[in-house]
Amino acid sequence: MKRDDDGPAESRQQDHIPASEAHSDEPPKAQGPAKALPIGRRRRGGRLLRLAATGLVLAFAAVAATVVWQFYVTAPWTRDGRVRVQVVNIAPQVAGTIIELRVTDNQEVKKGDVLYVIDPFDYQDAVVSAEAAIKNREADLSVKEAQSARRAALSTVSTSVEEKQQFAGTAKIAEAALETARSQLSQAKKNLERTQVRSTVNGRVTNLLLRVGDYAQTGTANARVIDTDSFWVDGYFEETKMAHIHVGAPAEMALMGYGASLKGTVESLTLGISTANAATSTQGLPNVDPVYTWVRLAQRVPVRIRIDHVPPEVTLVAGMTATVVVGDGREGQPAWVKAARDWILGRPDRTESGAAPKN
Repeated sequence: MKRDDDGPAESRQQDHIPASEAHSDEPPKAQGPAKALPIGRRRRGGRLLRLAATGLVLAFAAVAATVVWQFYVTAPWTRDGRVRVQVVNIAPQVAGTIIELRVTDNQEVKKGDVLYVIDPFDYQDAVVSAEAAIKNREADLSVKEAQSARRAALSTVSTSVEEKQQFAGTAKIAEAALETARSQLSQAKKNLERTQVRSTVNGRVTNLLLRVGDYAQTGTANARVIDTDSFWVDGYFEETKMAHIHVGAPAEMALMGYGASLKGTVESLTLGISTANAATSTQGLPNVDPVYTWVRLAQRVPVRIRIDHVPPEVTLVAGMTATVVVGDGREGQPAWVKAARDWILGRPDRTESGAAPKN
């Protein structure tokens, strides 16, 4: 059966046309351009917004690249710092068997403290012999002077001038022999004192391997003392940062194992480092490396920093790693970079203390 609503779609659409439009003689109004105008404006606005966002991102990237370049390449700071110290090698000035050891490994000592004692028997005997030699020389000098005085009182009829001169010379020789004996006694007493080997600095005994019964050789170091008054820090700065490091500039050192920082002062700059091309060949000619790469690594220059203050909770150990910052670490940066960094991170507080270093 055929239904009435199975007709063409055009017929159904025509049935829904309003009567006012169906009977109107006016042409339909054009709606396309009016709607396209706001869409075009929105597209142009979105394009401008994307361009502005891209420009801001590029500007921020340029600023960030400049700050990073200044911070890592020219700012005077380095993570390659080392705590250094002077180590005194203690060597006996006399030889002998060690009969007493008065210190232990890692013990604190003061200047003049006895570290160990060498058998003093031979040196005590030397002192006794030297004292006896002095008495002998004094008696001999007394006899020679008396003989010379008697000859000098005689006239030339009883003795000759030559004999007088001989006795006077003999007395002088006896006097010189006495002075030699006194010098030998002084040396014997000094050697006896040297049987007690003492520390020459304030510090701490380290790597002590001595035992009672060991034989101490003259001039051979067998004990070592760390001079705790000599700690300093070596900062190895890249050569691109050396223009902003000067003698007398304040410095701050942060040790890897401690939160508190050390305060110090730049004491000196090393004026020379090893150069591979400076080595000579077997013929005495320059030995120049033929390989030269386009990527040039900056050399590191040691800078010696005196330690002015050590926090009480920090124990200095030679060889520790430290991050070293000279000044406020911002030398060489443009003013606007410093201002931006201060605004974001705040200005660093570098109040210095003049307390003496301790370990």
